[in-house]
Amino acid sequence: MKKIVTGILLTLLLNVATAQQKISWSFTAKKLADNRYELHMTATPPSGWHVYSQTTPEGGPIPTEFKFTNNGLVTVAAAKPKEVGKLVSYFDKNFKVNVKYFEGKVDFVKTVTVKGKIKTNVSGTVESMICNDRTCMPPTTENFNIALN
Repeated sequence: MKKIVTGILLTLLLNVATAQQKISWSFTAKKLADNRYELHMTATPPSGWHVYSQTTPEGGPIPTEFKFTNNGLVTVAAAKPKEVGKLVSYFDKNFKVNVKYFEGKVDFVKTVTVKGKIKTNVSGTVESMICNDRTCMPPTTENFNIALN
Protein backbone atom coordinates (compact mmCIF):
# COMPACT_ATOMS: atom_id res chain seq x y z
CA MET A 1 0.00 0.00 0.00
CA LYS A 2 2.87 2.35 0.83
CA LYS A 3 4.36 1.80 -2.66
CA ILE A 4 1.05 2.64 -4.34
CA VAL A 5 0.68 5.89 -2.36
CA THR A 6 4.31 6.83 -3.12
CA GLY A 7 3.76 6.14 -6.83
CA ILE A 8 0.64 8.28 -6.91
CA LEU A 9 2.41 11.15 -5.10
CA LEU A 10 5.36 11.03 -7.51
CA THR A 11 2.98 11.08 -10.49
CA LEU A 12 1.15 14.10 -9.06
CA LEU A 13 4.42 15.95 -8.41
CA LEU A 14 5.59 15.28 -11.97
CA ASN A 15 2.29 16.60 -13.34
CA VAL A 16 2.56 19.77 -11.23
CA ALA A 17 6.16 20.35 -12.34
CA THR A 18 5.24 19.82 -16.00
CA ALA A 19 2.20 22.11 -15.76
CA GLN A 20 4.46 25.02 -14.77
CA GLN A 21 6.46 24.95 -18.03
CA LYS A 22 5.99 28.06 -20.16
CA ILE A 23 7.77 30.29 -22.63
CA SER A 24 9.77 33.26 -21.38
CA TRP A 25 9.12 36.23 -23.70
CA SER A 26 11.07 39.46 -24.15
CA PHE A 27 9.95 42.39 -26.31
CA THR A 28 12.33 45.13 -27.50
CA ALA A 29 12.67 47.72 -30.27
CA LYS A 30 15.81 48.70 -32.18
CA LYS A 31 15.86 52.02 -34.02
CA LEU A 32 16.97 51.57 -37.66
CA ALA A 33 16.46 55.08 -39.07
CA ASP A 34 14.55 58.25 -38.21
CA ASN A 35 11.09 56.67 -38.28
CA ARG A 36 11.83 52.94 -38.71
CA TYR A 37 12.14 50.39 -35.93
CA GLU A 38 12.84 46.69 -35.77
CA LEU A 39 10.71 44.87 -33.19
CA HIS A 40 12.26 41.81 -31.53
CA MET A 41 9.82 39.42 -29.89
CA THR A 42 12.02 36.70 -28.43
CA ALA A 43 10.71 33.37 -27.15
CA THR A 44 12.84 31.23 -24.84
CA PRO A 45 11.17 27.91 -24.00
CA PRO A 46 12.34 25.85 -21.00
CA SER A 47 15.18 23.42 -21.67
CA GLY A 48 13.94 20.36 -23.59
CA TRP A 49 10.84 22.17 -24.90
CA HIS A 50 10.21 23.81 -28.28
CA VAL A 51 7.97 26.54 -29.70
CA TYR A 52 6.20 26.23 -33.06
CA SER A 53 6.77 28.26 -36.20
CA GLN A 54 4.17 30.68 -37.52
CA THR A 55 4.11 28.54 -40.66
CA THR A 56 3.19 25.24 -38.99
CA PRO A 57 0.34 24.01 -41.21
CA GLU A 58 -3.29 23.62 -40.20
CA GLY A 59 -4.05 20.27 -38.62
CA GLY A 60 -0.83 20.30 -36.59
CA PRO A 61 0.04 21.90 -33.28
CA ILE A 62 -0.93 25.56 -32.71
CA PRO A 63 1.46 27.83 -34.64
CA THR A 64 2.83 30.97 -33.01
CA GLU A 65 0.61 33.91 -34.00
CA PHE A 66 1.08 37.65 -33.46
CA LYS A 67 -1.82 40.12 -33.48
CA PHE A 68 -0.94 43.80 -33.47
CA THR A 69 -3.28 46.41 -31.99
CA ASN A 70 -4.15 49.16 -34.46
CA ASN A 71 -2.16 52.35 -33.78
CA GLY A 72 -2.78 55.18 -36.27
CA LEU A 73 0.75 56.51 -35.61
CA VAL A 74 2.49 53.31 -36.69
CA THR A 75 2.50 51.41 -39.98
CA VAL A 76 2.81 47.65 -39.41
CA ALA A 77 3.22 45.59 -42.59
CA ALA A 78 0.79 42.71 -43.05
CA ALA A 79 3.58 40.15 -43.47
CA LYS A 80 4.34 37.81 -40.59
CA PRO A 81 7.43 38.57 -38.50
CA LYS A 82 10.69 37.05 -39.75
CA GLU A 83 11.77 34.01 -37.72
CA VAL A 84 15.41 33.77 -36.60
CA GLY A 85 16.38 30.53 -34.87
CA LYS A 86 17.16 26.84 -35.40
CA LEU A 87 14.14 25.58 -37.35
CA VAL A 88 13.32 21.86 -37.29
CA SER A 89 10.82 20.41 -39.78
CA TYR A 90 9.62 16.82 -39.89
CA PHE A 91 6.55 14.78 -40.78
CA ASP A 92 4.61 14.07 -37.60
CA LYS A 93 2.70 10.79 -37.87
CA ASN A 94 0.29 11.84 -35.09
CA PHE A 95 -0.81 15.08 -36.78
CA LYS A 96 -0.14 13.82 -40.34
CA VAL A 97 1.47 17.14 -41.33
CA ASN A 98 4.97 18.60 -41.64
CA VAL A 99 5.52 20.14 -38.23
CA LYS A 100 7.87 23.15 -37.88
CA TYR A 101 9.36 24.17 -34.54
CA PHE A 102 12.38 25.92 -33.08
CA GLU A 103 14.98 24.29 -30.86
CA GLY A 104 15.91 26.73 -28.14
CA LYS A 105 15.44 30.47 -28.44
CA VAL A 106 13.71 32.06 -31.46
CA ASP A 107 13.59 35.74 -32.37
CA PHE A 108 10.54 37.01 -34.26
CA VAL A 109 11.53 40.24 -36.05
CA LYS A 110 9.15 42.81 -37.54
CA THR A 111 9.91 46.23 -39.07
CA VAL A 112 7.50 49.10 -38.40
CA THR A 113 7.40 52.76 -39.42
CA VAL A 114 6.31 55.62 -37.18
CA LYS A 115 4.42 58.48 -38.85
CA GLY A 116 6.46 61.50 -37.75
CA LYS A 117 8.94 62.20 -34.96
CA ILE A 118 6.89 61.12 -31.98
CA LYS A 119 7.13 58.65 -29.13
CA THR A 120 4.55 55.88 -29.30
CA ASN A 121 4.29 52.13 -28.85
CA VAL A 122 3.30 48.92 -30.57
CA SER A 123 1.13 46.53 -28.61
CA GLY A 124 -0.69 43.29 -29.21
CA THR A 125 -0.80 39.63 -28.29
CA VAL A 126 1.10 36.49 -29.14
CA GLU A 127 -0.47 33.04 -28.97
CA SER A 128 1.90 30.09 -28.76
CA MET A 129 2.33 26.61 -27.39
CA ILE A 130 5.27 24.45 -26.37
CA CYS A 131 5.90 20.73 -26.47
CA ASN A 132 8.66 18.34 -25.54
CA ASP A 133 9.20 14.76 -26.71
CA ARG A 134 6.38 13.46 -24.50
CA THR A 135 3.72 16.11 -24.01
CA CYS A 136 2.39 19.54 -24.96
CA MET A 137 1.24 22.44 -22.83
CA PRO A 138 -2.06 24.15 -23.71
CA PRO A 139 -1.69 27.27 -25.88
CA THR A 140 -1.10 30.52 -24.00
CA THR A 141 -1.65 34.16 -24.94
CA GLU A 142 0.80 36.85 -23.86
CA ASN A 143 0.17 40.61 -24.09
CA PHE A 144 3.03 42.86 -25.19
CA ASN A 145 3.71 46.59 -25.36
CA ILE A 146 6.90 47.81 -27.06
CA ALA A 147 7.97 51.45 -26.65
CA LEU A 148 9.22 53.26 -29.77
CA ASN A 149 11.40 56.17 -28.61
